[in-house]
Amino acid sequence: MRTTRAFALLPGSTDGPDSTVLQATTIERRDPRPDDVVVRVTFCGVCHSDLHALDAAVGHLDGPFVPGHEFVGEVVEVGTEVRDRTVGQLVAVGNIVDSCGTCAACLGGDEPYCAEYPTTTYGGRDRIDGTPTQGAYADEYVVRADFTYPVPAGLDPAGVAPLMCAGVTVWQPLAHLGVGAGTTVGLVGLGGLGHLAVKLAAALGARVTVFTTSPGKEDLARSLGATDVVVSSDPQAMAAVAQTLEVVIDTVAAGHDLAPYLGALRIDGTLVVLAIPAEGWHLDAMAVLPRRRVMGSGSAGRPDTAAMLAFAAEHGITADVEVLGATEVDTALSRLRAGDVRFRFALDLSR
Repeated sequence: MRTTRAFALLPGSTDGPDSTVLQATTIERRDPRPDDVVVRVTFCGVCHSDLHALDAAVGHLDGPFVPGHEFVGEVVEVGTEVRDRTVGQLVAVGNIVDSCGTCAACLGGDEPYCAEYPTTTYGGRDRIDGTPTQGAYADEYVVRADFTYPVPAGLDPAGVAPLMCAGVTVWQPLAHLGVGAGTTVGLVGLGGLGHLAVKLAAALGARVTVFTTSPGKEDLARSLGATDVVVSSDPQAMAAVAQTLEVVIDTVAAGHDLAPYLGALRIDGTLVVLAIPAEGWHLDAMAVLPRRRVMGSGSAGRPDTAAMLAFAAEHGITADVEVLGATEVDTALSRLRAGDVRFRFALDLSR
């Protein structure tokens, strides 16, 4: 085993479910295997999933718990069987770091849906030795080389880190639904996922409509690439877009009624729900009658992730991030909990 500095929730923490304090500590990583690389983490995104995982972990720990599943770093060691990664190379890693490689999902490039369950960047178990995985709020990460991705030249590494979770999560449905020039796309929720959905869909050539409850976000939405902005609490505005969209991407994490957004779809349109609110959604069966579909999607496999990064490089797309030092992780988490971020935090692990 090898050790590294990390920022962790420790056993015995007295934090409540709505308050988290991480402490600098030393954790153990497994020794690298022949098909692994060791990555010195430079930037790690801070995701809402980290908050949910931390809240769930309070009071249930028998060891340190380290979040962080979207990161960029420098390769510092290369296993003897690795041929396509080199020391000094900048790579990115997302929320899946291994899978069985033999089931239908894995063979089809859909590793997040692995029949044996994929190994997650934290909160999982290594497939070989069973050791718990710890996240990238840390100085170093040991990972199978096949689940690392070269960072395209010219892209800000801090802004690339959230592409590995938020970016791939919105890219997968856009790609698999064939969104392209002239496609009419709606977007619900202009946050960490939503702002990247607007950027990517607009770059694909789609006409993007952003649904918002805040009239003041119109200029912001248009600056990201939106063509139209609809205040969803305005019945007349919603009526004006009824049956006009081919795809709607819903990124809102709180439970809400899907019917208004289903109503915006044309016949054979698709509503993609990306968040999983604890309280669920309300769905009126009548709202899906005109051959409308509700589709779930989560993360992305290796082919889609590589394609997203190539597209991002071609169009100069990264997440809009506020960079904080790693020692400010509690500030990042508390501000994220309060919604005080535009649109994503990235931790600089060098400070």
